Amino acid sequence: IEFSDFQCPYCARYSLDTFPRIKQEYADTGKVKIVFENFPLAFHENAQVAAEAGECAFEQDKFWEYKQKLFENQANLAKNDLKRYAEDLGLNAEQFNSCLDSGKFTQKVENDLEEGQDFGVTGTPTFFINGEKLLGAQPFSEFQKVIEEKLKQ
Repeated sequence: IEFSDFQCPYCARYSLDTFPRIKQEYADTGKVKIVFENFPLAFHENAQVAAEAGECAFEQDKFWEYKQKLFENQANLAKNDLKRYAEDLGLNAEQFNSCLDSGKFTQKVENDLEEGQDFGVTGTPTFFINGEKLLGAQPFSEFQKVIEEKLKQ
């Protein structure tokens, strides 16, 4: 489980550098399931709306591609940017824009944040691998060590 913020530079580093390898070696092979939870930090002005946009992309089965796009374009996460990225990725623009403008997922994102706080998350990124907490944008080797240990249990 990853608790993340689309404006967090450490989350971007993990997402762009480490996540692809974890996905390829563990998720794509069926060894692990990856769960993304929103944890928009209050001091990141576009984190909440970006998280909601991610949920709108999830609704169209394009979350992972959209997540990648947001982390690649972290400096530009205003609502119009979020809509343009959805269109760039071939999402149904009318459905996406309606979803984002309506605030359909505002409560879901707030629930993710509360869940993270209940788990003791105070910053991003924070990961839980079968209950073991791993903080920050760690290198692949750190994730690999914990995942391999958990797979043996």
